[in-house]
Amino acid sequence: MLLDIEEEVAYTRREIGKDALDKRVMAAMAIVPRDRFIPECDRHYAFANGPVPIGHGQTISQPYIVALMTDLLNPRPDSVILEIGTGSGYQAAVLAELVRHVYSIEIVDALAAAAGLRLQQLGYDNVTVRHADGYHGWPEHAPFDGVVVTAAAPHIPPALVEQLKPGARLVIPVGSPGGVQELTAVDKNADGALCVRSILTVAFVPLTRSPP
Repeated sequence: MLLDIEEEVAYTRREIGKDALDKRVMAAMAIVPRDRFIPECDRHYAFANGPVPIGHGQTISQPYIVALMTDLLNPRPDSVILEIGTGSGYQAAVLAELVRHVYSIEIVDALAAAAGLRLQQLGYDNVTVRHADGYHGWPEHAPFDGVVVTAAAPHIPPALVEQLKPGARLVIPVGSPGGVQELTAVDKNADGALCVRSILTVAFVPLTRSPP
């Protein structure tokens, strides 16, 4: 799996602007047991470099994308990160190896409950999972040192930008289901101004919203 990630990095180095991902991120990818976050019937796909269904119309992202999004956040040991779209809890676990705390929101109640239990059983006591609509973020714990969204939104949610600390980054796939989606980095400068740039063309499940 790690070799696959390295090969993908080499293949996309011009788009992502680097020849290698942070060694700390790669170490976290090596430590987290990806197979524990995948339904038993599909665990033979756990370490292949592709997404895997986890039920409820959702997937666990391919390892390269998880590693890249983690790297783009530039996580530090004292960081507090907000994740939108807990899914199986895999991305949260990778982040938990690198930061002080991860707050993760999942709109599918069954997935939120299962991920929270799974993370607890694996000893990730620095992850808090909440069942809610992630579009609005988690203002009670803001501002955050980084925000990562693991589903494609048609636009960048304003609340997530507001909940970023100055100097922090939001990493989010932007685009429509079945259409072009761009993995996007949104940097919030010290004065609050935003720098938005596209990193890579991607394919994510859509960001699910609560009914109005």
